[in-house]
Amino acid sequence: MEHWLWILLAALFFECKGEDKVMQPSGDVPAAEGDSVTLNCTFETTASSPTLFWYKQSVNSYPEYMLKLVSKKVYNAEDFPTDRFGAELKDKSVPLKIQKLELSDSAVYYCALQPTVTGNSSTVDENLWSKDNTILLYIH
Repeated sequence: MEHWLWILLAALFFECKGEDKVMQPSGDVPAAEGDSVTLNCTFETTASSPTLFWYKQSVNSYPEYMLKLVSKKVYNAEDFPTDRFGAELKDKSVPLKIQKLELSDSAVYYCALQPTVTGNSSTVDENLWSKDNTILLYIH
């Protein structure tokens, strides 16, 4: 019996400053255990050297920091090893590649652009996460 992973991508749109924004395609991405998948994310920013992040939100959990890209250098969190999780800055996109997929990889994935806060940071923080995400995991 083959196990199928369904990774739901949620669109995360938020304004950071001026025209800064992140765009992700919404929908679910089917993938088999052991395969690789690339999750897309594009962005617009006025920053000359943007800092971008990827987060994973598992069922009934909070978003977990996975990695960040600063000046084309990738910094992975300890729980997301570089042999399985990677990203690369390509012009105005930052695709996330997950290799050797495991059932525990089923989640909602977000990319985010570091906000430039010049005033009340709590207003920016409230706009970072959508409160209505649904995570789908189907095992066939």
